[in-house]
Amino acid sequence: MSVSKATEDTISVEKKSYGDAGIVSIIFSAIKKASVVGIVYFAGYMQWSVAWFIGPIVLFTNGKKSSDRKRTIAKAAALSSEKDVVLARLNDLPAWVFFPDVERAEWLNKIIKQVWPNVNHYVRSMVRDSIQPVLKKSLEKYKLHGFKFERIILGTVPFRIGGVKVYDKNVDRNEIVMDLDIFYAGDCDITFYLSGMKGGIRDFQLHGMLRVVMKPLITTIPLVGGLQVFFLNNPEIDFDLLGIADVLDMPGLSDILRRIVVETVASMMVLPNKFPIKLSDEVEAVELKAPEPEGVLRVHVVEARHLMKKDISVLGKGKSDPYAVITVGAQEFKTKVIDNSVDPKWDYWCEFQILESNGQQLYVHLWDKDDTGDDESLGRATIEISNIVKKGFDDMWVTLEQAKHGMVHLRLSWLTLSKNYEDLNSAIQETQMLRASNLNSALLTIFLDSAKNLPQARSSTKPDPYAVLKVGNNTQQTNVLMRTIHPVWEQGFTFLVANPENDSLFLSIMDQKTSTEIGNLIYKIKNIGNKANLVISKEPFALLKSGPESKVVLSMHLRILKKSKEDSAMQGDDPKAAEMNFVDWDAPSVSADGSQSSGGLIGKEKEDLRTVVEGAADSGSVEEVIEDSTASTINSVPASQDSDILLHRTPSITSSAGAAGLGRIQMTLRYSVQRQRLIVVVHKVMNIPIKDPSSLPDPYVKLYLLPERAKDTKRKTQVIKDNCNPIFDESFEYVLNPTELVMKQLEVTVGTQKQLFYSSSNILGQVIIDLGKLNLTQPYNTWFDLQPEIDHD
Repeated sequence: MSVSKATEDTISVEKKSYGDAGIVSIIFSAIKKASVVGIVYFAGYMQWSVAWFIGPIVLFTNGKKSSDRKRTIAKAAALSSEKDVVLARLNDLPAWVFFPDVERAEWLNKIIKQVWPNVNHYVRSMVRDSIQPVLKKSLEKYKLHGFKFERIILGTVPFRIGGVKVYDKNVDRNEIVMDLDIFYAGDCDITFYLSGMKGGIRDFQLHGMLRVVMKPLITTIPLVGGLQVFFLNNPEIDFDLLGIADVLDMPGLSDILRRIVVETVASMMVLPNKFPIKLSDEVEAVELKAPEPEGVLRVHVVEARHLMKKDISVLGKGKSDPYAVITVGAQEFKTKVIDNSVDPKWDYWCEFQILESNGQQLYVHLWDKDDTGDDESLGRATIEISNIVKKGFDDMWVTLEQAKHGMVHLRLSWLTLSKNYEDLNSAIQETQMLRASNLNSALLTIFLDSAKNLPQARSSTKPDPYAVLKVGNNTQQTNVLMRTIHPVWEQGFTFLVANPENDSLFLSIMDQKTSTEIGNLIYKIKNIGNKANLVISKEPFALLKSGPESKVVLSMHLRILKKSKEDSAMQGDDPKAAEMNFVDWDAPSVSADGSQSSGGLIGKEKEDLRTVVEGAADSGSVEEVIEDSTASTINSVPASQDSDILLHRTPSITSSAGAAGLGRIQMTLRYSVQRQRLIVVVHKVMNIPIKDPSSLPDPYVKLYLLPERAKDTKRKTQVIKDNCNPIFDESFEYVLNPTELVMKQLEVTVGTQKQLFYSSSNILGQVIIDLGKLNLTQPYNTWFDLQPEIDHD
């Protein structure tokens, strides 16, 4: 029987049984409510304490939360049956179903099943050696001492790979890059001791995109020198706690434990952290363990507007106390809290090291600060970093996801890494011009190889050495090696440097047992500027406050942060010229059906527009001209988080009122296959007809997905007062899988909030866009002619 036939039979059976089930449900509900009323009456009659009710309710709610927690992992992908996978919910299907460049990996899953007992042994050793010390240290910050794993058994159900993607474009010929869609929902049995009490973990679940980089390729077996294994973004992790941990599995404490687990995984395997595996002695460890970043992403969180009101005041809903958390992989920054505002202005700068731009995302999550510690979400924005790398710079207003309304204003710059020390002056001038104290001009990569002939901190035994490295306000440290005076760490570290001319590297070697310093080094970073390609390779440095033969072996790479060519063109020395660069005077116009007409802006229209912009550059601000002249809007097209919009695809203004004479609307449509989202950017409406100069419309744009036209697909822009050429520049998203996209239409309605006396309707015009007929894997930016309102009856 086919899948569709089986589904139809199931639905028909459910319909037949619905009537009987409905009657039984009503009777049961009535009996239950009567019982509750009777119990309350009896309790009042007996004058029982309210504690007899509060206690059981708290325990029941906590137990219910633990037992009914939604599984964050798609079980369908963890099943071995093909039929079960297809019958599962559509959103839980593995990656190969939706992405044509992702291949099935059943053969690989069979191999994993075969070697799973050996994987159990390897993971047990890794957890005890690497994860347990980090968890112990993190829990001690919350006064939870003595953490130790007792038993680690992963069970008989192995993790599964939902799909494999091997990259054959834009990769180095000396490496192989592939992404694995990892699912784990096994029958693990993990027990531990915490503060002398025994607890356990069950139903551990994990889902994430794991990248495996095989490099360098060598000419001897095994042909690959090593592996770099890491998650592009934080994986989804969930689990239940048992035993004494049941007490901890409550709101607040359970959140702390889960956050510690996520942070521990992130510190080991989420970018910029990689888990290196050396496969051949021919390969230098520095190649695997101290990779140079691809570049630096500079983020300016400017402001937000029209956020949701979360605080409760005497008169009802008050405002919010918003702050933003900006995340890329394991790197996280947080803005200050703006009290009592739904239109906060942060003006906050931060910088992220990007090792893999392809596949990584920038997350901006807005929160309402609560004095109780239970902060509420105000929505979040997601931006594909690869799009920023292509453009070099972007200035965007992004509509918040998972929120009723709200937008956040971001400015993003991509900084490349230069080996020319002469670029330092321009980098420092750039940071001084931005007037942000936390910006940097260079990036320093350090590979700490080893130390030799360390002194003994104790007379009886050898030291347990570890190294602490500090540049500016950033401090990092190596693992602890036990009982040795010749430690070999082979660990890599990366630091952002404010000014190499002034900053220094401070390195201290400590003995864990006595907490005493057994050697240190101070190195001025500017000295690397004299080296070829700004590189120091495996050079021994004498340690101070140590023995005469004590040395530490280091490799260092210094790179200067340099704006990309695109960024320089958009944000050059002349900001007015940068505004003018947004306009392509001779761009071909694109009609709604996708056809092009040569010439772009024609004749006097082009000359008038050029005169307006050049006049603005000479006399003052282009923005003032934009605000004052609605017929000559020269704004840049704001890209949504997934768009790769070429600004010259369509003119930024139009002189036509459309085929129906109702005006035209400029929009950009794009579908993100990776995130399964339709992105709609409403730019502007022009040439709304004026029948009475004393009665101008208050236009807005409303969107619906057809054929359902359901309330949850409604999206609406802000209202622009008294304007026939409104500029919105707002983006909206719909979560759609590719099969749904081809069956949908987008209804775009331009309305007026103020009823016009000469019109019986507040609808100014509509356009219906058939999404299945457009190739939305690339940005589709064009003008659409508004048509008369469609009668939905």
